[in-house]
Order: sequence, then structure tokens, then C-alpha cells
Amino acid sequence: MMHRVTFTRRAQADLHGLFDYLADRFSFTNAQRYVEQIEKTCLSLGAMPNRGTERSDLRPGLRIMGFRRRVTIAFRVKGDSVSILRILYGGRSVDLAFPRDEI
Repeated sequence: MMHRVTFTRRAQADLHGLFDYLADRFSFTNAQRYVEQIEKTCLSLGAMPNRGTERSDLRPGLRIMGFRRRVTIAFRVKGDSVSILRILYGGRSVDLAFPRDEI
């Protein structure tokens, strides 16, 4: 069964910010290609949604997985949908992105 994959506004903002950061340092084309590959990886969760590491200690149902050692994709599977919650780049802390006091 295929799951529907959606991006929260926060995840979309993370991707836009990452694109801007990479475009300034490298090139528009390279930034676009990298962000598209992240999006493709996120969309692949529709076929295999239970990948990654469970982090219910931070938020119920939270899962994380890495992308090319520089990006952490945080998501939640609920029913037949996958919600991409955050896209964290360059060692940004999952613990800080999902404070325990917000549970």
C-alpha cells in the first residue's frame, strides 16, 4: 500500500532555507539538484514509510533518517500518510528541533 506523503510548512521552510544557503555558497543548479534529491527521498517514504529510527522519546510517532550524512529528515507515519515534519541540515540538533516540553 502506498502512503501519501506531505510536507509541513516548517519542512517546506527548511527546504527553502537550505536551497538559499546552498545557492549562495555553490550554485543555483547544484542547490536545486540537492534539494530535489532530498524531496525525492522524502517521497520514497510513501512506499516504505517505516524506515529510519524511531524517536518517540521526543515526540510520539517521530521517526528520523539521514540523507547523505548532512541532512536529517524528521517525519511521522499516521494511518496511510507520512508527514515530513523537518529537514535539518549540517548537524542541526533533532533534540532542539523537537523540545520535550512541547509533547
